[in-house]
Amino acid sequence: MDALLAQPRGFCAGVDRAIEIVERALEVFGRPVYVRHEIVHNEHVVRELRDKGAVFVDELDQVPDGAVVIFSAHGVSRAVRAEADRRGLRVFDATCPLVTKVHIEVAKMRRDGRELVMIGHAGHPEVEGTMGQADDGIYLVETVDDVARLQVRDPQRLAYVTQTTLSVDDCRGIIAALKARFPAIAEPKKQDICYATQNRQDAVKAMAPQCDLVLVIGSPTSSNSNRLREVAEKMGCEARMIGSAAELDPAWLAGKRRVGVTAGASAPERLVEELLARLKALGVDGVHALEGVRENMTFPLPKGLARPKDAAPSSPAK
Repeated sequence: MDALLAQPRGFCAGVDRAIEIVERALEVFGRPVYVRHEIVHNEHVVRELRDKGAVFVDELDQVPDGAVVIFSAHGVSRAVRAEADRRGLRVFDATCPLVTKVHIEVAKMRRDGRELVMIGHAGHPEVEGTMGQADDGIYLVETVDDVARLQVRDPQRLAYVTQTTLSVDDCRGIIAALKARFPAIAEPKKQDICYATQNRQDAVKAMAPQCDLVLVIGSPTSSNSNRLREVAEKMGCEARMIGSAAELDPAWLAGKRRVGVTAGASAPERLVEELLARLKALGVDGVHALEGVRENMTFPLPKGLARPKDAAPSSPAK
């Protein structure tokens, strides 16, 4: 039995930036620093930051007046920003810049008099934050069936945006259904699914046909990690998502000749290393890293936290 290692995998530029914002805020202001919602969807990352002095809260009413608060990488609604301003909280925004791009699209399309359709998962923080960029005139669809039931005011003045961490293939089907039902619907100038999500899904598509089992390291709440598991399954490969090496059931390896390993965009590389060590202990003879996209995207930190080395963001690898 051997193992294949997907490339790319794990942390993306937005996650790197969000974690560094929390760490820098702790360095500059000391503990505690408050974070609205999990900074990224990974319990290991959250636990490590909590140990350093971050306090994670569900809503801003749990934050003392005048405190330092960080918005998570998933983004927040305009109402949350307004509440933070009203209460005089010192805010550092860790929203992924690619999510912010979608927020800007929503605001512009509403100013242009268009209603919006958001393709995404109900209850996900990114979806709540993006839909919260408009007071009304924005509708959520999760499936092709939702498109068939959708009622809008003016089909001629309609546009769509998407959650950044969706499955590229699933999203394609919903977009096709929207265009079939609303031929005049406007689309973003550039697709909203982020480069890192697409790169990781493409890597799994290349790896899964060579494997008997694909293991995805990620948290149950991580949308992009769940999509990686689904992509592998749609390629005809057994796939399981685990939070760490400790969750690996040795029985899953029975009769397997090749195991693929990847990680969601919020999963630290050390979790991959620990999983590979456990696989070797369970009989994996060798690990072969696959060729893939080398990502070089970086995002600068907010003013007040930036280090001298921070520079303008580079272009994403294609």
